[in-house]
Amino acid sequence: MSKQINVALIGNPNTGKTSVFNALTGLNQKVGNYPGITVEKKEGICKLPRGVKAHIIDLPGTYSLNASSLDENVVIELLLNKNDKDFPDIAVVVSDVENLKRNLLLFTQIKDLEIPTILVINMSDRMRYKGISLDIAYLEAKLNTKIALISTRKNKGISELKELISNYKDISSTPCMNASEIDPGYFDNLRKAFPNQLLYKLWLVITQDVNFGKTDRNEMEAISSFKTKTKSDLKRLQQKETIKRYQFINEVLKGGQTIDLKNAKDLRIQFDRILTHKVWGYVIFGIILLTIFQAIYDWSSVPMDFIDSAFASLSEWVKQIMPQGAFTNLLAEGIIPGLGGIVIFIPQIAFLFLFISVLEESGYMSRVVFLMDRIMRRFGLSGKSVVPLISGTACAIPAIMATRNIESWKERLITILVTPFTTCSARLPVYLIIISLVIPEGRFIGLSYQALTLMLLYLIGFGAAIVSAYILNKILKIKSKTFFVVEMPNYKLPMFKNVALTVLEKTKSFVFGAGKIILAISIVLWFLASYGPGEEFNNAESIVKTQYASQHLSEDEIHQKIASHKLEHSFIGITGRAIEPTIRPLGYDWKIGIAIVSSFAAREVFVGTLATIYSVGNNDEDTIKNRMASEINPILGGPLFNFASGISLLLFYAFAMQCMSTLAIVKRETNSWKWPTLQLIIMSAFAYIVALIAFQFLK
Repeated sequence: MSKQINVALIGNPNTGKTSVFNALTGLNQKVGNYPGITVEKKEGICKLPRGVKAHIIDLPGTYSLNASSLDENVVIELLLNKNDKDFPDIAVVVSDVENLKRNLLLFTQIKDLEIPTILVINMSDRMRYKGISLDIAYLEAKLNTKIALISTRKNKGISELKELISNYKDISSTPCMNASEIDPGYFDNLRKAFPNQLLYKLWLVITQDVNFGKTDRNEMEAISSFKTKTKSDLKRLQQKETIKRYQFINEVLKGGQTIDLKNAKDLRIQFDRILTHKVWGYVIFGIILLTIFQAIYDWSSVPMDFIDSAFASLSEWVKQIMPQGAFTNLLAEGIIPGLGGIVIFIPQIAFLFLFISVLEESGYMSRVVFLMDRIMRRFGLSGKSVVPLISGTACAIPAIMATRNIESWKERLITILVTPFTTCSARLPVYLIIISLVIPEGRFIGLSYQALTLMLLYLIGFGAAIVSAYILNKILKIKSKTFFVVEMPNYKLPMFKNVALTVLEKTKSFVFGAGKIILAISIVLWFLASYGPGEEFNNAESIVKTQYASQHLSEDEIHQKIASHKLEHSFIGITGRAIEPTIRPLGYDWKIGIAIVSSFAAREVFVGTLATIYSVGNNDEDTIKNRMASEINPILGGPLFNFASGISLLLFYAFAMQCMSTLAIVKRETNSWKWPTLQLIIMSAFAYIVALIAFQFLK
């Protein structure tokens, strides 16, 4: 049996750590959460020389071991707890060749924990353009480590890195400097009080607010209570430590790094002048957004039509090939249409994640964050709130988790409360199907009306978020004193492998996450729509035949009337009729009402629910889009999904809190049911009022 070693991948943000992780693990990776907390945990398996396997953990990006956020705490907690199953046999610190000085601060701290540590210097392909040359042998000797000079873009140095990891026992665990020189007396007393512990580990436990495994807890609490210095004295010592480390790093780089600025070629300043310009920056961002939404429509139309037809044909084939009965009906009328209602949107969701990934990989997204900070501050939000609001376009759950970087509790709370207004990918299926039904095809200056409508919905969601933030800022009397700091990474061509893995991982998690819910709901809905109480349901055939005896209807028409009568008097029909008076003023019938209620589990369930309801008892296996288009409004006549009801639905989903998982995360992040309850009531009431006004005005 081959040995497996633990490898911790550590580094500052924007050093290419994810690229190194992807290069080492490829498709052998998974994303989850750390036990007990909602911080993302990425891990993967890498095959090394001589049959060794490496379990690689991609830790959250951190600038140092002086943690200021929950994400950074994860790094410290793992490195200080030898009893953790993921405690590393070796640490791999990823640095960027252009920011080596800053990156080495974290490296020297990890070396002080006496963990064997490899220094990876990434983006080596940029050395010539930046006029940088390195004396690797000199740096290895001074830093007491082995260095892997790599370029993930050119796929250079990866095999050498794997070789170094497999020979981890040969890597020195001796620190490269003596940090205790900042206060010898204090550290001598600390060493005497806890002779069996690493000195730097003791220092981190005293100065950081971190948690540890049960085995270490009593010991760690004893160390934490060793406070012979005040909080301000400890802060001053931390600052001294940082200065001491940078003095050491400067000395090392003086002999091991040469930068010839005459040969450096850098267009970054010229690009930044345009892309972060107070006028042109917003114009360019607007053009990029319009292009993205247009592409989402144009590129995905062919695969979507194919998927839609394929699922309709599959339902028909199942009914023909399998014996008649409840199980066949469940498959053909429940499960297949329900799953088809989510699979059809894979192309558009994949394209959305593709564009977001390209913007992040290229370094442009940081410029967008910088641009939007100018707007955010006017509405009382921290500049750091921009990151959750932008990442909310993928999903509100990780976006709300991202608020942990906001130091002020009130600013963080406001960001948590308004982030669900941002249009997430779960709303996309609802928007796309409704837009295709009620917005006519046609173009304005080359852009389709449907793409413009989609972009408008995104802008409405973002506008609602910042206006709500402004109101909350006034109500909660927030006085913001935080500073917004965003790092501007270098521009680079996105790596195909990174983009492909991101799109695959995000789309897969969206489809499988939604798929489980939709499968369960489709089965429940099919049962509720296929069975009902009382004579009206059980004797539907005789009732309908008697009622329409004089109209000489064809056999197919009679069958349709029976199916409709049964559906209306089924369990789901009775439930739908009960809530219909509430939603009728919005232009919806009871079937849409059921879809709205069931989509509280997840917004994208809306389409799958309608697909299931429209399929029950129907022998004509048409596409979901055609079924929705042919639905008639029982009160007003004409198509049920018309311009007025369609706009009403779009606005309802733009503002409503139709997501159980988001509410659960808000409760977890605020540690109270008060805020998610208020969020649900206020957002739902606002959505209802706006949808009501829209329908009554447009009808």
